[in-house]
Formats: sequence, C-alpha cells, structure tokens
Amino acid sequence: MPVLTIESLRKDYGRIQALKGVSFSVPKGCVFGILGPNGSGKTTLLGVISDILKPTAGSYKLFDEEPADHHRRQIGTFLETPNFYHYLSAVQNLTISAAIKQRGEDDIEKVLETVNLAQRKNSRFSTYSLGMKQRLAIASCLLGSPDVLVLDEPTNGLDPVGIAETRELIKKLAQQGKTIIMASHLLDEVEKVCTHVAILKKGELVTTGKVDEILANEDIVEVGAADLGRLQQAARQLHGYSSMKQSESILQFYYPLGTANLENVNRFFFEQNIVLNHLQLKKKSLESKFFELTN
Repeated sequence: MPVLTIESLRKDYGRIQALKGVSFSVPKGCVFGILGPNGSGKTTLLGVISDILKPTAGSYKLFDEEPADHHRRQIGTFLETPNFYHYLSAVQNLTISAAIKQRGEDDIEKVLETVNLAQRKNSRFSTYSLGMKQRLAIASCLLGSPDVLVLDEPTNGLDPVGIAETRELIKKLAQQGKTIIMASHLLDEVEKVCTHVAILKKGELVTTGKVDEILANEDIVEVGAADLGRLQQAARQLHGYSSMKQSESILQFYYPLGTANLENVNRFFFEQNIVLNHLQLKKKSLESKFFELTN
C-alpha cells in the first residue's frame, strides 16, 4: 500500500503554474526524495500534501484513502525554519509543541534521545547550533510517533558536520520503519540518503523511480582510430555496452557502472585489425546525469 499517491496535481498562482499535472506514488517504508532546482515546485508540492495549500486541480491520497484528519495525525511535518522560543529549553519547547498537537507529551524524552539531544535537553534553544535546531525540529515532528515524516530541505544552511548528523538521523529513522518524504535541491544529499526519487523541473515531473536506477553512474569508454567509419562499423559487434555516442573524432561506449574493461575493448578492436589511437575510461558523474535529466 502506498503512503502517498498523487494524481495529475496542479497548483497555479495566477498565471504562474507551480505544479503542472504531477503524478507519482510513495511506497511505504522508503526514503523518498523530491529533487529539483530552486523554483521547481518542491515546497509547493509538500505544502499541498500537508494541507497547507489547496491544489488548483488533481488529487492525492494518503495511505490509499481520501485524506482525513486521522491520516494527518500519522504524518510529522517540517516545512519551515525551526520556530521555537529562544529563551526556553528543548523540553519546554517540545512540551508546547505537544500541547498544540494535542499528542506526544509522553514522547518528549524518547524523541530527544532519538535526535541525540538528550544531554542538552535543558539548554536554551538560543544556545543551540543550527544543526541542533534542525534536529529539535525533527524531534517535534516525531511527537505522537507518526508513521510518515515530511521534511523540506532538512540540511539547508547547515555546515558539513550538521549535514552529516542530519543524514545519519534520517537513515536511523528509516531503519526504525518510518517513511520519509524529503525535498532537496542537493543531488548529493538525495543520492546518499534516499531510496526513491522524483525529479521536478519548473513544476513538471521529469522522472521518478528508485535512486540507484534513476541516478545511476556509468562507465564511459572512449575510443578513437584513424578510420572512424571502420571503427563505427566494427563497434556494432562489440558486446556489453548499453549505448554508443559519437563525440567529434571519437566513439563513447556507455557501460553499467563497474563493468567496462579496457583490455577487452582494446583486444576486440585489435582482432578486427583496427589499431586504436585513443582509449580512455571515464566516469559519468551524478551531476552530469542530473543535468541531463533536468535540461
């Protein structure tokens, strides 16, 4: 059963179309990344499924049913910069959050332990680093033990240490069985944390699926020879590559990551009486794959 199913979702702001008929589903138990450049519609999408914004058209389901209050109580949401009382401690701030939500007061000690803030639970919020403030916001989301967490740019503005801590926390929560839906414009963050991804560009869905399939790295083998036409003809008999492209005076063979073997390629062309004057192995970066998808 999918946690979230979106069907032809559209959101207009006057003439501006923030979402243009987006459709995808989020499987239970996954870490689902909504990836795209700034302005691609990520935050708008999270706002709609969190019932903060009303869609112009289309629909969505939570837990395979029409959204209702009891569904939303199973979702913890973090959409903005952490907003707590600076002069109060973590415990005091979470007590207020639990009172507003009308649930989760008995969870305060547990969630502080989960986000690794138990030792600083009585410290004022104003003394926290930005990373600690982000983790306290996630602790607030965990009050009431929701099945699903919705996080908008959870590592935004953090230093490398804060990013690493937040990533480990997300992985930890996923291991505990939480379904996590997170928006990010950082490709590296999605690749390291998420199991599934939907890529948006200017309000449109570019692609969706498992991260290791959508954002897969590839080996690129470049070959060149004096007679390019003969090289191309012989290349049709070469096995193992998924696609071939010509770039100026060389051919590029794309192999699944880790499967390219230069010695075998060289031997193949030598047996075809073709002497290579260029043979090089390159890695296709995640960045180039992302730009290929979004451009």
